[in-house]
Amino acid sequence: MTKRSGQDVTIRVGSIDDAEDVAALHAESWRTAYAGIVPDRALGDGLAAERGELWTLRLGVDYGEPANTPELLIAETAGETVGFAYLVPQPDGRILLDNLHVRPGRTGGGTGGMLMRAALAHVARRHPGADLYLEVLRDNTRAVAFYEREGGRRTGARQGFFPGGFTLPEYEYTWAAQGARS
Repeated sequence: MTKRSGQDVTIRVGSIDDAEDVAALHAESWRTAYAGIVPDRALGDGLAAERGELWTLRLGVDYGEPANTPELLIAETAGETVGFAYLVPQPDGRILLDNLHVRPGRTGGGTGGMLMRAALAHVARRHPGADLYLEVLRDNTRAVAFYEREGGRRTGARQGFFPGGFTLPEYEYTWAAQGARS
C-alpha cells in the first residue's frame, strides 16, 4: 500500500468484476485527455457504451496460456477505482501497455507513476526479458511528457488507425527489460 495525498492508494490485479468501473473511467479519461485531439464524434454519447462492451469482452475472454493472457492493474482508494493499466503480450515477445489512465481530477498526484512502476515490475516478474512499450498520441503532450519523465525512450513514430475511420500521429515509447541494455 502506498500513501498519496493523505489517502491510501493500492494497486492490485483486476478481473471481470472491474469491467464496469474501468469502462466508465476509460470513457471519462478519453473525454478529458483527448478533447481537441480526436474527432468529437469519437468522444460522443456512444463512448461509454462502447468502452463497456470493450472491457467486458477483454476481461471475459479466455486467452488460453497464461503467457498470452493480458493483465489489468487497478489503482484504488477506499474501494474506488482511480486508475488502471492494461498489459497485453505481443507475438514479438514484447508487452504492450495498451492503456494507462488515471481518473480526471486525480492526475498529477502520483497515481500514474505508481501504475507505471507497477506495470514495469509486473512485466519483469511475469515476462522476464520482455520490453514494455506503448503508443501515445503525439498531440497528447501531457502524456508524452509523463512517459518521458518515467524513463520511456521514443522508439517510433507513425499514424495510428482508430475505429471510426480516422488516423492520428502517434509515438511509440519503450522501456527495456530490466537488466537489458538499451
